[in-house]
Amino acid sequence: MSGNCNFLMDEVNVTYLIFEGHVELKKYRYLYFMLVFIVYILIICSNSTIVYLIWKHPNLHEPMYIFIAALLMNSVLHSTNIYPKLLIDFLSEKQITSYQACLVQYFLFYVLVDSEFLLLTAMAYDRYVSICKPLQYPTIMRKQTINILLALAWIYPACHFVALTTICANEKLCSFTLKVIFCNNTFLKLFCATPRALSVLGVITLFNNVGVPVFFIIYTYTRILKICYRSSAEVRKKAAQTCLPHLLLIINHFILLTYDVIIVRLEYDFPKAARLIMTLPLVVYNPLFNPIVYGLKMKEILNISRGCFVNRKLSNVTHINL
Repeated sequence: MSGNCNFLMDEVNVTYLIFEGHVELKKYRYLYFMLVFIVYILIICSNSTIVYLIWKHPNLHEPMYIFIAALLMNSVLHSTNIYPKLLIDFLSEKQITSYQACLVQYFLFYVLVDSEFLLLTAMAYDRYVSICKPLQYPTIMRKQTINILLALAWIYPACHFVALTTICANEKLCSFTLKVIFCNNTFLKLFCATPRALSVLGVITLFNNVGVPVFFIIYTYTRILKICYRSSAEVRKKAAQTCLPHLLLIINHFILLTYDVIIVRLEYDFPKAARLIMTLPLVVYNPLFNPIVYGLKMKEILNISRGCFVNRKLSNVTHINL
């Protein structure tokens, strides 16, 4: 791919950016296309299936399952923001995007990533109230409370990133080559100079949207585990099986996102392979694992999904016999 940037400005003054990160993938682009396409279909099908089960069955219309459905829908939106453009790039000779489209992808990427942390915080709060304050649970977790928590999970990070994206849109570019496969925090290195306001607001956003939720989740799960530790061995085992995987995923996600935010502020040029390995989990692991960890590991959802499978199988057998 040529490094010549003469074609980057067209007659309507639209700025185009080159994706350099796709160059190394070009040789096996059809193989990568199939792999990414399969992963995307798995993400859409697995997440949508759990959401459908929660919507279809009234006995799952409880706060915990509503938050799970919102989390899985967030994963679908998050993946749809990345994968279709990535699939098109694999089949294209030149992997380019307009700066405006890059800003939109950047905005949606971080809003949905931060929304995931806030939805996990809402889930942790729901579990904390149900276990630590069971008598007050119906009063606290009312329908109005659920709606407010869901609205805040998307609106609060969007407000932060509207400000960040507006600042980015008005900055002058001195480079037009992205060393990544989609528009994330790295595109800030294209600026001639990073404004101080952008750096300060970025740190505040990271602290408010990610740092505070992670600390709150760790605190609530620690309280839950302490209470369960005083209970029977069966309760302790169930609590450990439920809480520990969640904590590990959240901490892992926090580390990856912190890396993604900090790396752009470091002068050291990390190898492309290392950047790719650290970036992919944000768009692959969580959307794939969320339906398992927050869906099928829940006894009620698992029983309903098994029941649907058995009923469908029996229906097919009856149809064949007839």
